[in-house]
Amino acid sequence: MTSPAEQALLEKIDVLQLPGPTARVEAIRERFIAVVPEICVERAQLVTAAYKETEDQPVILRRARALEKILDNMTIFIQPDEIIVGNQCTKPRSAPVFPEFSCKWLEDELDRLEKRTGDVFLISEEKKAVLRELFPYWNGRTTNELATALMTPESKEAQRRGVFTVGNYYFNGVGHISVDYALVLEKGLSGVVAAAEAELAKLELTNPAHLAKHQFLTAVTAANKAVIRFAGRFSALAADMAATEADPGRKAELLEIARVCAKVPAEPAGSFAEALQSFWFIQLVLQIESNGHSISPMRFDQYLFPHLLADKAVTAEKAQELLDLLFIKFNEINKVRDEGSTKAFGGYPMFQNLIVGGVDREGEDATNPLSYMCLQATANTKLYQPSISIRVHSDTPRALYEKAAEVTRLGLGMPAYYNDRFIIPALLSRGLTREDARDYGIIGCVEPQVGGKTEGWHDAAFFNIAKVLELTINDGVDPLSGERLGPSTGELTTLATYDDLMAAYRKQMAHFVKLLVISDNAVDVAHGQRAPLPFLSSLVDDCIAKGLSLQQGGAHYNFTGPQGVGVANVADSLAALKKLVYEDKAVTLAEIKAALADDFAGVAGESLRQMLLNRAPKYGNDEPYADDIAHEAALAYCREVEKYTNPRGGGFQPGLYPVSANVPLGAVVGATPDGRKAGAPLADGVSPVSGMDHSGPTASVKSVTKLDHVIASNGTLLNMKFHPNALKDSQGISNLIAVTETLFNGGGTHIQYNVINKETLRDAQAHPENYRGLVVRVAGYSAFFTSLDQAIQEDIISRTEQMF
Repeated sequence: MTSPAEQALLEKIDVLQLPGPTARVEAIRERFIAVVPEICVERAQLVTAAYKETEDQPVILRRARALEKILDNMTIFIQPDEIIVGNQCTKPRSAPVFPEFSCKWLEDELDRLEKRTGDVFLISEEKKAVLRELFPYWNGRTTNELATALMTPESKEAQRRGVFTVGNYYFNGVGHISVDYALVLEKGLSGVVAAAEAELAKLELTNPAHLAKHQFLTAVTAANKAVIRFAGRFSALAADMAATEADPGRKAELLEIARVCAKVPAEPAGSFAEALQSFWFIQLVLQIESNGHSISPMRFDQYLFPHLLADKAVTAEKAQELLDLLFIKFNEINKVRDEGSTKAFGGYPMFQNLIVGGVDREGEDATNPLSYMCLQATANTKLYQPSISIRVHSDTPRALYEKAAEVTRLGLGMPAYYNDRFIIPALLSRGLTREDARDYGIIGCVEPQVGGKTEGWHDAAFFNIAKVLELTINDGVDPLSGERLGPSTGELTTLATYDDLMAAYRKQMAHFVKLLVISDNAVDVAHGQRAPLPFLSSLVDDCIAKGLSLQQGGAHYNFTGPQGVGVANVADSLAALKKLVYEDKAVTLAEIKAALADDFAGVAGESLRQMLLNRAPKYGNDEPYADDIAHEAALAYCREVEKYTNPRGGGFQPGLYPVSANVPLGAVVGATPDGRKAGAPLADGVSPVSGMDHSGPTASVKSVTKLDHVIASNGTLLNMKFHPNALKDSQGISNLIAVTETLFNGGGTHIQYNVINKETLRDAQAHPENYRGLVVRVAGYSAFFTSLDQAIQEDIISRTEQMF
């Protein structure tokens, strides 16, 4: 039942007629789009100085002192017309450097940063010189080097050959997390400090176990006080700027900024503006402490709504403008990745996932006016961050569903749609309480977790399922190098039955998943030993109560989530072998193997390729033959992954999504029996192979429902591309919702849509200067199309363009 306060808010804010962007929002958006990303060296200088000053201290205290050093000394500024303030670097959209995680790759690539084909960064010769002077200090001290030392030779060789990659946390800080933002809004960081100090008071230091807890809790108090001082610096700056501001309106705004920053995040937030600013300081500092991406706001409409509801003074127009300004700030956060990783994470993505709708902890619909306003903010700003999503359940209001579809029609690739009906059971199967499972949000691309309680280590690796099939076909020998990588499971021609082939596939899968686990756990241990994160840990249950950092197992829930890539290619390949070789006898295994080795060269090779492409069943057409094989091929990966545990006491959980790693992982796989040529991109997520889903969107999503999305509890990803004419009217909106519901009623958990035509994308390739603000869906995220490597651009263009 709607409360009187909510009724009054609904009378003030018409969710069906929300305000468009103000002139201020449009001007700041245009200013942002014009910015070219640069490398910022300031953080690297400060963290190096802090480490040199604290070499005699425990690592957790060194991390806290480093954060203090950075926040107390980094450059801060307030841009013209800003209301929400706080910067990561000396310039917006610049990327800081985090040498404590890894830096050898950056030293090697400094001269190529401006010459990349994607994710280009400007850097001056002076800045290069600064970094080259700093980097020698970090030799032998990084998490990357320790992780490498902990890995086995076999696991490192499997990575080198493209069977899997653990690059996310191998080169960077830990991310993929959502903290307890509501705690900060309700109690302030002073409340967090008080909680840590209360635990400190309970310790008996004659107990050896309490010594480490004492260090951790001391680090927590120091880190939180540093964040409070950081906000105070902005308060002082705003007051100083107000003193010399001639424009009365701007002067009043600066004085209000000074007041707000003096209050939050130290104390509980009151007004909507205070809550937004408090939230932003937390979101920002988490990405100054560490460069792990996917720091996700998650259920923003739930914990911010009480402050909108209580703010009697804010108008509908002002509330929407404040929200729009915050959404623009998300895009100022950036990070520099190694050039190889830009092939899997192209477009400067930060994966800050903000989700609306869904059910509450009691199972009732949680939609509120802020749910609609967040979707409107995406429409108003037309940028790629935050990565907005919507939770859908059986009682989702039709108006919210239609609002989401209308935003989809804009062509931004957002929102992504998630299915409460099957994600909640998937989380229950991993040990979450029912209330926590209902309270899930999405991290990064598609990964479900309950915020403020989970260290999920999502995106822990990309696992090349298609490479495993290639190794199966070649008896464990990598055909690209001629070297043995996996166990001998029999020459292809000796696998007399399809069951023999699947047994060999499962044996190769077990071998390489084990190597993946060794690598992931090595990286996990390295972060616990060398780079615990006291501020991040302080905002996740139960770190303060346990006296443990997240990296040491302090979270209430602990997981590791690697994802499999290439499901559709393996499904179509196995279907082709089963149908054309084992059943129809239309071609022999020897002929298949020879054609693959020659990449279907010559007339005979191309003829065989056309047979594979056109006569074999294909996943994505609602054909049980191929869909059942896809189910089993994916299960072989998922069942192996979930056998293992991580150093934090939690389990491994599989996912099936690629980000954009289907492109580089495809580059290390030769020709495959589905007719794919050597080096071509693998299929995207759980989507069918491009061009092979020829029976329309409904048949395509029905095939996807045949996979086991519950066991793939780290998330599955389905991309679908529509021509803009398909959604040009209200019937198109209804059709989009119908396709989504077909997937969700059948057991699928996620879908996202690109609404754009190939002609526009080709023109953007030819004339990038005319498309600076063109946003497209890449995988589990959106990005400026012109910032992407050409291989990723081509992969997006090649996706099947659907019509209803």
